[in-house]
Amino acid sequence: MPDLRLVSLFCLLAIGVSLTPAAVQADTAASFVGSDQCQGCHRSEYDAWQGSHHQLAMQPATDATVLGDFNSAEFKYHGVTSRFYVRDGRFFVFTDGADGKMAEFEITHTFGVDPLQQYLVELPGGRLQALSIAWDSRPAVRGGQRWLHLYPDDAIGPGDELHWSGLQMNWNYMCADCHSTNLEKNYQPDASRFNTTWSEIHVGCEACHGPGSNHLKWAGQAEAERDAEPAKGLSILLTERQGVYWTSDHESGAPKRSTPNTQRSEIEVCAACHSRRSLIAEGAARDGRFLDHYQPALLTEGLYHADGQILDEVYVWGSFVQSKMYAAGVTCSDCHDPHSMQLEAPGDATCVRCHNAGQYARREHHHHDEASTGARCVECHMPQKTYMSVDPRRDHSMRIPRPDLSASFDTPDACTQCHRDKDTTWSSDQFRTWYPNPTPPFQTWASAFTAAREGNPAAGQMLAALITQPNVPAIARATAVLELEPFLNAGTVSAFQAALNDDSPLVRMAAMRLLDAFPTEAALPYGGHLLQDDVLAVRLEAARVLAGASRAQMNANGGALLDRAVAEYVKSQRLHADRPENRMNLGNLYLSMRQPVDAEREFRAALELENAFVPAYINLADLYRAQNMSQAALQTLQTGLEKAPDSGALHHSLGLAQIRQGQEAGALASLTRAAELEPSNTRFAYVSAIALNSAGQSQDAVNTLEAAHQRHPGNAEILFALATINRDMGQKSTAREWAGKLLALDPGNEQARSLLDSLEETQ
Repeated sequence: MPDLRLVSLFCLLAIGVSLTPAAVQADTAASFVGSDQCQGCHRSEYDAWQGSHHQLAMQPATDATVLGDFNSAEFKYHGVTSRFYVRDGRFFVFTDGADGKMAEFEITHTFGVDPLQQYLVELPGGRLQALSIAWDSRPAVRGGQRWLHLYPDDAIGPGDELHWSGLQMNWNYMCADCHSTNLEKNYQPDASRFNTTWSEIHVGCEACHGPGSNHLKWAGQAEAERDAEPAKGLSILLTERQGVYWTSDHESGAPKRSTPNTQRSEIEVCAACHSRRSLIAEGAARDGRFLDHYQPALLTEGLYHADGQILDEVYVWGSFVQSKMYAAGVTCSDCHDPHSMQLEAPGDATCVRCHNAGQYARREHHHHDEASTGARCVECHMPQKTYMSVDPRRDHSMRIPRPDLSASFDTPDACTQCHRDKDTTWSSDQFRTWYPNPTPPFQTWASAFTAAREGNPAAGQMLAALITQPNVPAIARATAVLELEPFLNAGTVSAFQAALNDDSPLVRMAAMRLLDAFPTEAALPYGGHLLQDDVLAVRLEAARVLAGASRAQMNANGGALLDRAVAEYVKSQRLHADRPENRMNLGNLYLSMRQPVDAEREFRAALELENAFVPAYINLADLYRAQNMSQAALQTLQTGLEKAPDSGALHHSLGLAQIRQGQEAGALASLTRAAELEPSNTRFAYVSAIALNSAGQSQDAVNTLEAAHQRHPGNAEILFALATINRDMGQKSTAREWAGKLLALDPGNEQARSLLDSLEETQ
């Protein structure tokens, strides 16, 4: 929780802002006409698109489109034998259904083409579900031409959200938006069914260029009339590479764009599908404004490594916008043909179109035999990670390999990904031999993010410095804002204030999320102006955080502005009324607005959609606790544990509820179990240790804290607890060691200084 005294740094003025339109509206009058209408004038582009991954993104299941073996082929997975076959020209699978019983299901569509082809089954309620068993479409010599399960090591059965019939394999929500053109999900919550529609079943021309009806009208006009309309009847203009060329500096070999890139329209259009993001408003194909339709993931722990390299399945945009190439103005189509989706030239020939081959394509630069794999640009600068068992994807952050930094921050090392019999000590030594004075990396935030995730007090100033450096990529600065929360104090608040007014909407979006740590009335003077931000992704965060603000703190215009933003937020969440997380978001919104009946309805709706959805149980229990319904809160958490017995969060919440009920023994067991289930959660470890110590089990408390310290050596809370508990146990020397470590880590910590002084006085 931030120091609330910081609020005094800002004037608590009534918010009075105009209700001007937040963004230019898309041309909703234009209609989608289909890719076949484009081929008359754009024949070469149309022909290149034929057979591309976009054109084959989704297809009806026919003899011509199905690649898998349906000749009564069988596939065994954790005791279940599935069979694939054809009958009367239709494709079927005999497998375990949602009820656990073996049954026949018709396959209606293919989904994707290479390196995997998945298959869709239509279930009642308009639901299309993607089978977890996919066809490996690679050639047999590469290990393909076989059936495989997407989760080969896990026994995914009926009732699991990852079972093919489960929540996470639902095409309507998880897949459809990126594999079809002009998709409208059309979920009807009252009937619990989908009426999903599209203009084209695959990714067609208008998915990137916008609806084509007005463009066709423009093309049919006289030349003079066409010249008078530079937009050519298109709502999305992709012109940032028009007339642009790249040159290489003769001395350094570094490429330079002929004119600076002041547009990002192409990147935004591609990002809609080639990013880890959540849909907040349909219609991206009409205007191409990425952040008016999606909220992208940042470089958060679990998705990316501390230095920004890819970890989870995050696609391309999030890594590319970290790159020096993006900063220099490179766009996707500088390297990729947007219609065929192939590289503009084979292999390294793509790179040396801009990078001087005489400078880079030589042994003195890459230190490998010319004909070896290690001499390829991508092996060092774009290492790959494999997803879904057979799908390797390259990291697009285009970074300089630094094995010495990989050794320091436990991040992927491009060298040892090829030299698998070596370690980072070997590669670091070799790197220093080749490059005794290495070029500083463009991506500079690994130390700050690592310190923050370890709880190191020094992280606050490191993060604040990142946030205010304009040459640091916006996605990294936005992530630094999120990481700043535990370190928000008088020394870092100026960086936070700057973030709320940053030029980048990503940074402003993150700053609004950070305001979650403030009481609503304190958050309003910080972020109220973002209720009228011109980017929807930012306005929605502002609405969520400020929804519960008192209208007495605003003038009439400010109150109307908040109402409008809240309405936008509700509409955005209702778009995904089929998802438990979105129903829970609505419950949290109504809770902040002091509408407990509506909040309870949404929390319960979330649990009806997914009866093992842990956050909804916790929030519903908190709602009951706030209403002095302690027994209902306990029962809710216990019900949750029946559905999700291995949830550390539920055990932790139950333990806290049991403490409030005076059930010390039960609380101790629950808190201990939470720490056991989620050992990486320092908060669970700390609370469990305090409970153990209070119960007279001080040595067990110390053991728990020491294990947590090993995982998070910079966490000040853990260090302070180790010092005080050891002191109370009479282990003064050990207590002094822990207090000394804390003070060395955080020299300005007066509490640690006082503790150490008192321990030294008692020697």
